[in-house]
Amino acid sequence: MSDRPDIFTVGELRAAGHIDKDLRHEIRDNLLAALAAGRDPWPGIYGFGRTVLPQLERALIAGHDVVLLGERGQGKTRLMRTLAGLLDEWSPVIEGSELNEHPYEPITEQSRTRAVAEGDRMRVAWRHRSERYIEKLATPDTSVADLIGDVDPMRVAEGRRLGDPETIHYGLIPRANRGIVGINELPDLAERIQVAMLNVMEERDIQIRGYVLRLPLDVLVVASANPEDYTNRGRIITPLKDRFGAEIRTHYPIELDDEVAVIAQEGRLVADVPPVMLEILARYTRALRQSPAINQSSGVSARFAIAGAETVAAAALHRATVRGEDEAVARIVDLESAVEVLTGKLEFESGEEGREQAVLDHLLRMATAEAVRVHYRGLDFGPLVAALDGHLTVTTGEQVTAREFLENLPSLDGSGLYEEISGQLDAKNDGQRAAAIELALEGLFLARRISKESDGGETIYG
Repeated sequence: MSDRPDIFTVGELRAAGHIDKDLRHEIRDNLLAALAAGRDPWPGIYGFGRTVLPQLERALIAGHDVVLLGERGQGKTRLMRTLAGLLDEWSPVIEGSELNEHPYEPITEQSRTRAVAEGDRMRVAWRHRSERYIEKLATPDTSVADLIGDVDPMRVAEGRRLGDPETIHYGLIPRANRGIVGINELPDLAERIQVAMLNVMEERDIQIRGYVLRLPLDVLVVASANPEDYTNRGRIITPLKDRFGAEIRTHYPIELDDEVAVIAQEGRLVADVPPVMLEILARYTRALRQSPAINQSSGVSARFAIAGAETVAAAALHRATVRGEDEAVARIVDLESAVEVLTGKLEFESGEEGREQAVLDHLLRMATAEAVRVHYRGLDFGPLVAALDGHLTVTTGEQVTAREFLENLPSLDGSGLYEEISGQLDAKNDGQRAAAIELALEGLFLARRISKESDGGETIYG
C-alpha cells in the first residue's frame, strides 16, 4: 500500500492538479491501463481467462452494472471483491461527509453549504480503495431502510422537520457513493426491496417515505445469483434485471491445472499436502460434477475440494503430533478418511438412497487411478509385485508413520524402483517418499495386481 497523499484542503487538491472522474471512468481507465501494460487485473482468479473475464472486462469498459449467474462455489464472490483492485488506490472525499462526496462535487445540502462557506479551506480526507467496496448478503429480512435509508426518529426528536434531508439515515447503497456495491444472492431479496433499487440503478435518486432526494449517486452495482434461484427460492424481478447492463454466466474450472490452483490458493493447509494429492482431490471433484448420481443443478462447489485438502492436512498433522514425526505429510490413507466427512457437501439424486458411500468410493478410486497413470506411466512395477508374493505384506494406516512405512517395505535387490517412484513426484523427505510409494501401491491395487485389506484404521497391501 502506498502512503496516503499529504493533501488536506480543497485548495491543495486543486493546486496538485487532481482531476475528478466518475466511478465508471475511473474503473475503465484503470482496467485499460492494466491491459495495455500486460498486468493481470484479476489476481487469484483461475479458470475464467477465456470465458468470464473477457465478458466482464467488456461490461466494465461499457460502464454497465453486472449480475453474475452461476452455481455455488464458482468464485462469484471472489471475482466481485477483486473489482476493488480497479479503483484508484486513494480517493479524496469531503472530510466528515456521510456519502463520501468528492470535494469538487458536493451533492448533499449540508456539503454544498460547507463548500460555499469554506471554499478552498474545506477539509479533505482520503479513502483507500478497500473501503470503497461494500458487500451485502441478501436475506429475506433485508429492509428498504438497510439498503436505501429511512427517517431517523432521533433526529426528528432533536427538532428537525420531517422534510429536512438531515433527518434521513442513509442506507448501504447511498453510503457506498463513489464505490462498488456487491450484493450476494440477489434473488433472496424480497421483491418489494428489489423495487426500491430501481430508481437507484437508473435515475440515481432515492425515495424515502415520500421524500424524493435528487442525489446523483455514483455507484456500480454488482450482484451474484444461482440460476436455480429464479424458480426455487426467489427471482430477480424483470425491471431490475433490465437495469443490469450485463448478465454473465460463471462456471467451474475447465482445466485441471486451474482446479488444482484454486485448491492450493484457497486451502488453509496445516501440513504438507503433496501436489499429487491436490490433483487427486481436483480429479475427484470433477468426477462428481459429471456423475449422474449427484444433483448437478445444485453443483459440486470448489469448497468441497478445498475442505478435503484441509481435512487431509489436519489428518497428517494429527498423526505427526501423536506419533512424534518431524514432518507432517499427507498420504493416500489420509484421503480415504477425509472423504467420509465431506458427504454433507453433496446433494444426491433421489434414487440414490443407500448408495452414497459406494458412489463416493468408486469415484475416488477412479480419480486415484487417473493420477497414477499420469505420474507413473512407463515405470516397471514388476519387482514390487513379485516381492509381495503372498508371504510379505506392507502395512500402512492413519497412525503409521512415514518411517515405519518405509522400513516395512520389502527389499527389491537394488532395482532402484523406490527411488524412481519418489523421483516421479519429486519427493524430498521421508513423508513425501512414503506418500509417493503408498500412491504406487494403491495404483497397483486398483490395477488388480496386488490385494488390499482395510481393518481398524490399518491398510495391508499384499
